[in-house]
Amino acid sequence: MNEPAECRVYISAGEASGDAHAANLAQALTGLVPGVQLEGTGGPRMAAAGVRNLHSIDGLGASGLLEAVRSVPHHVRLYQNLHKRFREGRYDLLVVVDYPGFHLRLASAAARSGVPVLYYIPPQLWAWGQGRAARLSRVAQRVAVVLPFEEEFFRSVGVNADFVGHPLLDAPAQPSRADARGRFDLSSRAPVLGLFPGSRPHEVERLWPAFRDAARIARQAIPDLEVLVATAPGCDYPDSADLRLWPGDAGTVMRAADAAICKSGTTTLEAALAGLPMVIAYRMHPWTHAIARRLVRVKRIGLANLVAGKDVAPELVQDDATPRHLAQAVLPLMDRDGRAAREQRLAFVDIRARLGTPGASARVAAMARELAA
Repeated sequence: MNEPAECRVYISAGEASGDAHAANLAQALTGLVPGVQLEGTGGPRMAAAGVRNLHSIDGLGASGLLEAVRSVPHHVRLYQNLHKRFREGRYDLLVVVDYPGFHLRLASAAARSGVPVLYYIPPQLWAWGQGRAARLSRVAQRVAVVLPFEEEFFRSVGVNADFVGHPLLDAPAQPSRADARGRFDLSSRAPVLGLFPGSRPHEVERLWPAFRDAARIARQAIPDLEVLVATAPGCDYPDSADLRLWPGDAGTVMRAADAAICKSGTTTLEAALAGLPMVIAYRMHPWTHAIARRLVRVKRIGLANLVAGKDVAPELVQDDATPRHLAQAVLPLMDRDGRAAREQRLAFVDIRARLGTPGASARVAAMARELAA
């Protein structure tokens, strides 16, 4: 490897979740390669981990084919700037974290400039877009995957992939149920429903009304029901005066709640690891949904269900994600000793085992050190 002071790595995250994973990777890499110089596109967590952020993730995060159009000018400027830096030979390695559309293009630019590429949490080509596998194999020397079935899939389509375990297993310990409830001044017997409508403004805008109204329907059946909402910066939660908004760590809400309504995605894995029975929901722009129905190759949307390989938690998508349907699905889970809740918690034990062992960031840092040699 180059002398530590000469090892220059650019780490690119596209949104808040990537910022967190990249920050943990940066800390691991700093410990493994003393003197490594880290620059990146990131947020506050990467900055706190010692990365010199040349660009901010603000304005980058977008999901859905149509929703991403608004952020195109920002992406073009960022791409042009980084392509220039790659051509100038400023880096020994590019690490891209998640955020597939932009990062595949950025990885291509780095590869053309002779900069090795490590892709951490690659595009979910097993769900849709398998045709991009050839491109991924050309531009990324190594690919670190975090879901147990991904290594076999990516290797079958020619991608040099390794399963490193899921980074959620390295998350800081969450408060106990008693401590979490104490933060909300709740008794140990109070029935509590947690709402997790996502972290992106347009997702929250589409999901919040249904989640909010589902909670109110559930309260008709359970009059003393407490409702805790895990909120995200920059998102609005209109007509929420009778609900409790929590801007802190979502894990605290998960520990305090008896059951939850969760946006599909990583939140469902977090809930599974917390042992929180859930209903999974998602809604998107009607045109985006119409396109996705023709492209997506998997039957499930919740990562918890995908990892389990079966329907552990109910999934309600698009027009099925109505307040009444959500309430009807979550009410049986509110009984912690009931059959529905017990079956989910039993399945969560298997999900945790399938996610591998702690140490994902350290394994990815070791890959990065080899590539930058």
